[in-house]
Parts: sequence; C-alpha cells; structure tokens
Amino acid sequence: MNIRQLLSDKFQAAMLAAGIPEDCGPVVAPAKKAGFGDYQANGAMGAAKRMGTNPRELAAKILEQLDQGDMIDKVEIAGPGFMNIHLSEQWLADKLAAAEKDERLNIAAVDQPQTVVIDYSHPNLAKEMHVGHLRTTIIGDALARLLEFQGHKVVRQNHMGDWGTQFGMLLAHLSDKLADSDAEVALADLEVFYREAKVRFDEEEGFADRAREYVVKLQGGDEQCLKLWQQFIDISISHCEEIYSKLNVTLKQEDVYAESQYNDDLPVLVKELLDRGIAVEDQGAIVVFLEEMADKEGNPSPMIIQKKGGGYLYATTDLAAIRYRANQLHADRILYVVDARQSLHLQQAFTASRKAGFLPESVTLEHCAFGTMMGDDGKPFKTRTGGTVKLAALLDEAIERAEKLVAEKNPDLDADTCAEIARKVGIGAVKYADLSKTRTNDYIFGWEAMLSFEGNTAPYLQYAYTRVRSIFRRAGIEPGELTGDIQLGTAEERALAVKLCQFGEVLDQVAKDTFPHMLCSYLYDLASAYMAFYEACPVLKEGVSEEQKNSRLQLCDLVARTIATGLGLLGIEVMEQM
Repeated sequence: MNIRQLLSDKFQAAMLAAGIPEDCGPVVAPAKKAGFGDYQANGAMGAAKRMGTNPRELAAKILEQLDQGDMIDKVEIAGPGFMNIHLSEQWLADKLAAAEKDERLNIAAVDQPQTVVIDYSHPNLAKEMHVGHLRTTIIGDALARLLEFQGHKVVRQNHMGDWGTQFGMLLAHLSDKLADSDAEVALADLEVFYREAKVRFDEEEGFADRAREYVVKLQGGDEQCLKLWQQFIDISISHCEEIYSKLNVTLKQEDVYAESQYNDDLPVLVKELLDRGIAVEDQGAIVVFLEEMADKEGNPSPMIIQKKGGGYLYATTDLAAIRYRANQLHADRILYVVDARQSLHLQQAFTASRKAGFLPESVTLEHCAFGTMMGDDGKPFKTRTGGTVKLAALLDEAIERAEKLVAEKNPDLDADTCAEIARKVGIGAVKYADLSKTRTNDYIFGWEAMLSFEGNTAPYLQYAYTRVRSIFRRAGIEPGELTGDIQLGTAEERALAVKLCQFGEVLDQVAKDTFPHMLCSYLYDLASAYMAFYEACPVLKEGVSEEQKNSRLQLCDLVARTIATGLGLLGIEVMEQM
C-alpha cells in the first residue's frame, strides 16, 4: 500500500476534471507539522501560476471535483493554496487490520516486476576484503533484498577482480611456495602473501621477468598456470564467503561473475567497435572518443579500451559486462553500487555502451555512488599505523565491543546467549551506521555513536523491537490470538497508525531512488512514534478495557513486525531479548 500514490491518483483525477493541464502534478507529500493534516497536496499553486489564476480559488475547484471515498475524512485549504488532507480513522484502522492478518503487512508485490541486475561488493581476489568494500557490499545487499521483497527478479553480480598483471606476480610466488606447502596453507593470509610477492617483484632479481612470463601463460590458457590460478581464486573466494556470512550478506559463490568471465568477448568487442568506427587507433592504443562528454573546449572524452601492448582495461571489461547483462541476463535496470570516485569511468562506460547500441534504450544504467568512510581525523579510515583495515578485523572488533555492552546491561545472560546477541548487535551497528547516512556523503566512523542504545542506531531499534515483544510475554498472549477491532481514539494512536501505513510508500521510494537511509529514517520515526504512543496509551494497566487492550496490542504487534521487516531488508537481525 502506497498512501502517497493513492492520494496522488485521486488529486490528479480531480485536477483534470477541474480543467487543469495533465502535466501539472498534484505534488502530494506527508504533512510536516502536526495539526496540518496527515498529507498535503500542493499542486494548486504551481498549476495556478501556469494558468495565471488565483491558487486558493483553483484549490477550491479541485476539491469540488475530488472523490474522497472512504479514504479521506476532510481536506482544508490553507495559506496560498495548500490542501491539508486528513485521512479517515476508519480507513486507517481497516488498513492496519488487513496488515495484521497479512505476513507481508499488506504490502503487495509490484504489478510489473523487472529484472534488476545489481553490481556490488567486487573485491580484488589478490587481497583480503578491507573496509573499502564495506559500503558497496551492504548498500548493494540492502537494495537487492528490498527489490526482491517488492517482487522484482534480482540478479546479483559480484564483479570480482581475478585477472590482470598482478596475478602473474602472485602465481610466480605461489608456484615457489607450493614446493614447501599446499595452496591452502600458503594462502592462509592473503595480505601477507601479497606483500611477500610484492617485495620479491620489487627487489628480487629475475622475479619480475618470471611474473611477466606467468601473465603471458595465464592469458594464453596454459593448463598448469590456470590450475594454480584456480586454486588461488577458490581459496580467495572462500575468504570472501566467510566475510559475507559474518556480515549477513546474501551474496553466494554463484553470484560471482568475475573479470575473467569476459576474456573471450574482449577481442570480439574491440573489433566490433573498430569495424563500426566507434573506436579508433590512436598512438598504438584503441580509443573511443566520446563527443557526448566533451570538455568546455569541445575536446571529446577519451576512453581507452586496449593498451598499446594489446592489454585490456577495466573499461573494456565493463563494456562487455553491460552487453552481457542487457542481452544475456535480460536486465531492465542495472545498478552499479560503486565508489563516487569512479563516476567519470562509469559515465564513460554508460555513454560508450549507449553509443555502441549494446543495450536497448529501455534498459536503465544507474550509478548508485557512495562517499568514503572517514576516521576521526577526517581522512579515509585507516589503522593507527596508517594501514588498511581488514574487514574481518573490523567486524570482530564490533562484536567484541557489543559483547561488553550487552554483558553490562544484562549480566544474567548465559555466555552463548550473550555471544549471539552481541553478534547481531555488533554487525547490525556497523551496517546501520553506514546505511543510515545519505550514501552520496562521506561519514565519520565512530564506535561509541554506532553502538549507542539511544538515537538513530541499530541497537536502539533492536532494543525497541525487544521491548515491544516483551509486552506479549508479560501479557501471556501471542499476537495471533488477538481479536477485536483496532481503535484510534487518541492522537498518539492515530499518529502511530499513519506512520505504520506509510511503510509501503517508503519502500517504493527507496526502490526508486536507491537511498537506503530513507528506510532507516522511517524506522527511527516509527520507533519514536511508538514511544510516544506507549507513554500516553496504557496497554496492560488496570482500567484498560479488553477491547482497548486488544486494539493496542495489535498496534504493538504491527510496530514490532514492521521494525523487524524493515531491519531485515537492511540485512540487520533482531532478537527477542537484549
């Protein structure tokens, strides 16, 4: 259910009936101040300016044509032509009753599901995952979960870096290591292995030449070299899968479609672009000059797709990936959850692929850019010694810190329960601290803020969920046993009802705009509305009638289920006690 869309449709029909041009929208939005209705329709002012008439008079004409149905109680004209919409309490109560009986909270699947390809996480398999992979992984996963919940077919594409010249260096080192141990032992610590190989490449006489020979063998399909490479890839991917499991991310091995998958298509793609005159040879390299992205002086933006020596680049692979996703995966929408610093590169890839006709015009290409996770010093997050923070170490520290907090707050918990709660709290805190920020912004990483049980944090919402669930334990009743109608007799009950009914429209907005922080803000507002309701509206106290108790318990259950569903779409778990 999307209240905003339902109201928009009603007001659009009324505006057309009032003789207003079709391209003048109703501009419906939730009311920002209490006492000014639940929603506002602000389209009369823009339409009046376009038509050269009085906005209040035009608003009155719109209301004459408006079919309020059972959804709207009343509409008031305010100020220069705002239309304040008050929803019917009975309509709200009926929608909540339907949500209470539905495991999807009365949120229907989309009418026209799409195939959505999401490119996210994409670690470099030459190294262990580090904090730089956190944002792409959890933002992409939240979008994948949400779009699947809506009924879309989501194809996850983990575009892992598993090819290129660096692998020659690594394979040369691995071949030497295998004389003393097996591959799994040799690659137990990928960072150490990489540093060892890099030192040898920079300092050991003859090693760099051997590394280059391995690159040639690898690209030429040498059987023994490919066998070594596959061992390296398998062990590296297993490291990634451990991280995904700990991070509660839905990526699986079958979602890996790495750079090497496109190798056979790269020479075909370059030849095709040359034959069609889209790419040209320039100083020995093959380049696509994009007039569509020309600078102020009119110089086209150059996109190199093959180096002078014959090697291919990220750009070549990305073009091949776009063609594959559009024509083999039949994507309607392709989302790239990639660092904002790659904006120019992706804009070039998108523009070149359009120019080459690699995908139908109906397929959208969207860069879901994100900013950088910063330390307290305002610089990209690093270890105290200035090194890269491994993602595994960060997650372990989050769980350790959470376990101390949980043990302090509830010292009676047994060790296993405490550890399980700490895992959910710690991982949830890290993910929510990131997802609750506008993804295009940089943000400061701080343990104290993210693990706080106050404010817009995962622990606060997880605790809000457990508090609601504890009411049912005290009442000795399960939500499924509740009977009776939902009553909205107080301002707090009504405000909570409106907020609960807005869940669907928030999901639609996040799906459209790909900003998960909107869902975080909604969940925090819902928890805040619940606290105001709980303080003003007794649930289990003496003097509360049975009908009122059952009504308020149903509201409590809807709050708990909405919080759990919303956090679940963000990849964050809840627990029955904390």
